[in-house]
Amino acid sequence: MANMNRRRLLQTSSAIAALGALGACAGESDDTAEVEVDIPPVPDAAEPANYTASSIPDGIQQLEQLASGETTSLALTEAAIARARATHPMINAIASETYETALEAAANPPAGAYGGVPTFIKDLLDWKGAQTLYGSRAFEGYIAETDGPFADAWREAGVINLGKSTSPEMGLISSTEPLVTGATRNPHDLSRIPGGSSGGAAALVAARVVPFAHASDGGGSIRIPAACCGLFGLKPSRGALPISRDSGPVDISVNHAVTLTVRDSAALFAAAEANLDSDLAKTGNVTEASTRRLRIAYAPTPTTDAVLDSETEAGLDRTAQLCRDLGHEVFDYVMPTDGARFTDAFLLYWAAGAAAFAQQASAFSGKPVGPDILEPWTLGLATEFMQRQGDMPDAIAYLQAFEAEYHTMFDDFDILLTPTVSTVAPKIGEQAPDGDYDTVRRNVLNFAAFTAPMNVSGAASMSVPLQWSADGLPIGSMFSGKRGDDGLLLALAYELEEAQPWIDRLPSFKPA
Repeated sequence: MANMNRRRLLQTSSAIAALGALGACAGESDDTAEVEVDIPPVPDAAEPANYTASSIPDGIQQLEQLASGETTSLALTEAAIARARATHPMINAIASETYETALEAAANPPAGAYGGVPTFIKDLLDWKGAQTLYGSRAFEGYIAETDGPFADAWREAGVINLGKSTSPEMGLISSTEPLVTGATRNPHDLSRIPGGSSGGAAALVAARVVPFAHASDGGGSIRIPAACCGLFGLKPSRGALPISRDSGPVDISVNHAVTLTVRDSAALFAAAEANLDSDLAKTGNVTEASTRRLRIAYAPTPTTDAVLDSETEAGLDRTAQLCRDLGHEVFDYVMPTDGARFTDAFLLYWAAGAAAFAQQASAFSGKPVGPDILEPWTLGLATEFMQRQGDMPDAIAYLQAFEAEYHTMFDDFDILLTPTVSTVAPKIGEQAPDGDYDTVRRNVLNFAAFTAPMNVSGAASMSVPLQWSADGLPIGSMFSGKRGDDGLLLALAYELEEAQPWIDRLPSFKPA
């Protein structure tokens, strides 16, 4: 591999203007280096059939146990490593592990809002001393010499990093089946995907390996895995947890977490917010529900030709009724968005990022752009961009104008309620990056039909695991507000969590 300066490459590539569109870009550091380091494999585990998930304390409770002397960070870390080893053969959610350094850190745990609590970092975020693959064969062997621009916020919070959770190549798809590590599987049904691009993070939390894990969202990558795996997933507002990076002409990517509980999401948000210079009013640590009753627009119908499965449709009807029962005003609503135009513009912007990453991967690996280093899905997106790059100015102008269009809707209501995704978690292979491009493209656009508008508009949005299918698969309900409504959503989430708890919905590890 050739050494290179990542920022110089980004500044000279013709396609780079849109690279900041990707959720992955939120995690990149300025420099890369080729380092000859042996990455220890994830140890073998006991026979998967012998493993049964058990409840674990959420992060707040672990902090309370540490404060009282009931346990130690070392004990928590050792237990989490044992769970990671036991579940890895089933879910394949770990891109690389840092157990040795984690144990060293836990022996003398750092201070911070989450000091001493073990977790995982998404494979799209550089963490000093750890391997970062970006979900790609092109970056095998790359060890980060510095932290990525959000990692420092979590390092300041004092978390113990156990390793990197899996991601699809550069976070470019709503499933986590990268060729470099293999498919990550959903703990609720091992024949199904955990979503993407924070699929490894969601699988690890759903499997009760850790109570929360770092995640990022450039088009749904926190909310989609949360919906697939039965977790809480908040996409923060643009600017709420800001980082220094080249964001591109439409800034759609944010960092946060997938969590078992609302209170962990709220506390992690507050901890990161305290270490970052937000350009929004501080949300602080939201700790309880509000007595305010909300006007909720219920829009279960996609603005595209995407089709909901019957269980998702029925589940969202139940969520709407739950909100009514809690005293909120809920009314049927049809979003005025031109779904076909939005999807066309967003997908072209997304494809521009794939084209940029293709050049980046080639420069880093020293190999030409092609199937030896990049997946067919990435190459297909890059090709689509190259064929349509003349349409980029119009696409960018439309997406930039969409923010005002989105926020105008909220003149008449407080919250927008939609499905998070169109179906329960699809089967492994339906969105495989080495599948037929047109088929995978069609499957992705049908599945992930609801999340991207909140990225383009910069709005706060959350997936809440309130419903379940007859087969025990999670169904996410997505509540979205305006930019800056993070606190409003968290307060509503507390109320929903109390009314219809999900913490005891343990995964079955149903065989594939």
